[in-house]
Amino acid sequence: MPSSPVLSYSIPQRLIHWLMAGLILFNLLFAEAMEELTEALEEGQVPSADMVASANIHAYVGIAVLCLAVIRLLLRLTHGAPDAPADEPPLFRLAGKIAHATFYLLFLVMPAAGIAAYYFGIGAAGEIHAGPMKLLMWILIVAHVGAVLVHQFVWKTPVAQRMTKG
Repeated sequence: MPSSPVLSYSIPQRLIHWLMAGLILFNLLFAEAMEELTEALEEGQVPSADMVASANIHAYVGIAVLCLAVIRLLLRLTHGAPDAPADEPPLFRLAGKIAHATFYLLFLVMPAAGIAAYYFGIGAAGEIHAGPMKLLMWILIVAHVGAVLVHQFVWKTPVAQRMTKG
């Protein structure tokens, strides 16, 4: 971690953040292909080529998220991250740390569970991946966006600019 205070995220950190955000939203919004494939296989049907291709896209996007998460974590450890604004209430500061730690955990564990389900046939991993993990990811995204809006418009802190302008 850098010895001087970090005021903003580096360009690679920002690029990976937004790329991951897009990929994660894509997989959250377009997960039905994987669900259809799983359902067809459970019912003994032969899945169509389109069904398999769509499921593969979901899987490949998840693997990309996992790879980017590892790079992102390494960048965070080597480049650091800006501190929370000094005037942020301690409870919100703690909530932010917990939310970010949970995001990073999900960035790693959620794709791993998807891989376990899709490539190794571990049904329980798929159920956790598509159920509680997916729900938790949505909750964190909504809370994250809400927190950025509170910082921007209520507390008038430049938190959003650290991930946009630098």
